[in-house]
Amino acid sequence: MLASSPLSTSSTSATIMRKPTLIQRSFGQAGYLWVHAVLCLYAVIALFPIALILINSVKTRNAIFEGPMALPTAETLTFAGFQKVLAGTHFLLYFGNSLAVTVAALFLIVLFGAMAAWALTEYRFFGNRALNFFIAIGIMIPIRLGTVSILQLVVALDLINTRTALVLVYTAQGLPLAVMILSEFMRQIPGELKDAARCDGVGELSIFFRVILPLLRPAIATVAVFTMIPAWNDLWFPLILAPGEDTRTVTLGVQQFIGQYATDWNSVLAALSMAVIPVLLLYMAFSRQLIRGLTSGAVK
Repeated sequence: MLASSPLSTSSTSATIMRKPTLIQRSFGQAGYLWVHAVLCLYAVIALFPIALILINSVKTRNAIFEGPMALPTAETLTFAGFQKVLAGTHFLLYFGNSLAVTVAALFLIVLFGAMAAWALTEYRFFGNRALNFFIAIGIMIPIRLGTVSILQLVVALDLINTRTALVLVYTAQGLPLAVMILSEFMRQIPGELKDAARCDGVGELSIFFRVILPLLRPAIATVAVFTMIPAWNDLWFPLILAPGEDTRTVTLGVQQFIGQYATDWNSVLAALSMAVIPVLLLYMAFSRQLIRGLTSGAVK
């Protein structure tokens, strides 16, 4: 028999690559236009609230109520809200508290979540399935249901009005989802890589940090995005565990502009505009890895 030439192999591969997709089979070439139209519409809907906040943050109070969707003009343009937030409050302190708490929680979530996922996927021991089920329950049951017990524990540990309490709570909140996501990624790593490292005399800890973690960048980006946003936007636990002036977060600091009878909307929108910047920067920095992480299991 004649061996297949590289030319025929490449042509066969090209034919396979040109196989019609589900969209092409269902709607033809026009299907791509509909898909892009739907995605653009969804992007507009998702970005509309952010754009509305940014536009109204530089407008006067009357202009906000008269035309909330109108662009600022020379008569309505003002930066009084930003000046009041930066000069009249401890916003930079609140911003720093939120940043420190979120970064510390993300580091612990990624580190402990990756270690737990490595142990659950690589080693077989008694109670492995029970532990996986217990972690899955942590995703299904909201952590806020245990607020009373958490508050009692924080008081007993003398951690009330400290950033440490928030870091521990957010770490416990994000660990179950992180373990589940990282476990699925670790199952896709070829076992030959780990076996080759063991044959070279590399220890288990070195294999984890030098072989496994570098391959988990898409998964880590996914975990970072999905765990940062709830921690950054949270108001419940900062209000209960750290309401002091020195430990307030951004979301709790914004509440001082919201009164029972009057609300300083210029300051509220200015503070929210500055608070949304870290989330946007995180997404812009990890968007490529996030998309890889979300779609890694879609193609076999």
